[in-house]
Amino acid sequence: MYRCLKRGADVLLSLTGLLLLSPLFLLLSALIRLDSGGPAIFKQQRVGRHGRLFMVYKLRTMRQSTPSSVATSELENPVAYITRVGRILRKTSLDELPQLFNVLRGDMSLIGPRPLVPGEKDIHEARMERGAYDVRPGITGWAQVNGRDCVDPETKATLDAYYANSISLWLDLKIIAFSFLCVLTARGVREGATEFDEEIDERKRAS
Repeated sequence: MYRCLKRGADVLLSLTGLLLLSPLFLLLSALIRLDSGGPAIFKQQRVGRHGRLFMVYKLRTMRQSTPSSVATSELENPVAYITRVGRILRKTSLDELPQLFNVLRGDMSLIGPRPLVPGEKDIHEARMERGAYDVRPGITGWAQVNGRDCVDPETKATLDAYYANSISLWLDLKIIAFSFLCVLTARGVREGATEFDEEIDERKRAS
């Protein structure tokens, strides 16, 4: 029952968000074009519910020369690709605003596991094994409020599967509250393979 209600809430809230945030969306799009030229919207293929591929939309935060099929966490030097406006958008998660279109279309939900780039094979396989693809991917999710970029693929897949198997109104409300806190503090944000690997290695040494 809740899953049906959740889809109705996704449609209502995403449509309301698109209408209310359209002036901000237009302003940010103009700033992106002024800062680095080119299109303001970035499109990339991602893995959705039941492993189905779909096109995700984001405000472009990286230069047009950035490899399009590679996850940011796998880039050796992502800072060299991120634009000036992009740094602000990524830190505040405002680059995710266009994904409200994906929610409205039914590709995504407001809350669920973050959609992966097909090339992220380690976490993709771990998610598949644990049943994390039984729900729509989300703009924010349980893994994002429990470490985000600072957890290894296995742990992230486990957190995603926990959400898929425990989905409820209470859990969604908790994720929404924690997501606001994470955005305000930029908690868990890491850019690039080198910094991510150093973080994981440090945790292993500490344990």
